[in-house]
Amino acid sequence: MPTRRAVTGRSREPRARFAEELRLLRTARGDSLRQLGERLGWDWSLFGKMEKGETIGGPEVVQALDHYYGTPGLLLAMWELAISDQSQFKERYQRYMALEAEATSLWHFAVSVLPGLLQTAGYARELLAAGGLEEPELTQQVDARMGRRELLEGAGAPPFRVILSKAVLRMAPRDMGKWREQLDFLAEVMERPKVTLHVLPFSVGMHGLDSTAVKFLRLPDSRTVAYVETAYRGELIEECAPVEHLQRAYDAMRDLALSPAESRKFVLRMLEEVPCDPST
Repeated sequence: MPTRRAVTGRSREPRARFAEELRLLRTARGDSLRQLGERLGWDWSLFGKMEKGETIGGPEVVQALDHYYGTPGLLLAMWELAISDQSQFKERYQRYMALEAEATSLWHFAVSVLPGLLQTAGYARELLAAGGLEEPELTQQVDARMGRRELLEGAGAPPFRVILSKAVLRMAPRDMGKWREQLDFLAEVMERPKVTLHVLPFSVGMHGLDSTAVKFLRLPDSRTVAYVETAYRGELIEECAPVEHLQRAYDAMRDLALSPAESRKFVLRMLEEVPCDPST
């Protein structure tokens, strides 16, 4: 039997296909991004990000697009496939990503770099490139990471607490424009009611997680699982005893960290220190 070939020549990955469909529908209508934003009442830049795959938006904006283009339910169905697609992530992360998508609360500790949920595209690209990723996988992984950020957006977002070692905020990208963008985003996220951020100062000295980045997920069945990682590998831990050991270490650090208000002031001071582009 001859090998089946793609009929349309378009992407078979749900997120990329969703972005392509949005772009094709808009161009077929003859709208610019700005015109689309004006007609639907959303910031036009959101539609640009959706068409580039940087975000897939929320159900409200997708339903509005379905109505505008006369495609009742089609885009929403594609959006649901895109948001649940885990194939974009490396295989060893897929189990964690599946659990993260259903978690009722999350809490992280970052030892040297910002957690993926808090990264901007510029920061993520430089970080992943430094780890050895090259195109086209680099862009694929950056897009996947940006899609994950939607977990913290909207009324249904789970509570998220993160402790950042001060080292995280002293390891800036080489491009100061990208670093300013990253700190701006961090300051914005800290305003969200379900996000709590602490900075852990150097003065606390050694602690139980001084070489370990860890993420905890509270699941709907009331279990808590942990994911520990280095730059080269990660491990999902589901056994109760080691998870509890990690939680005790996390709680001890939270007691030593700056309060959310003090942590926000720290981030804003760092933002003030970033040199401005002379052209602005």
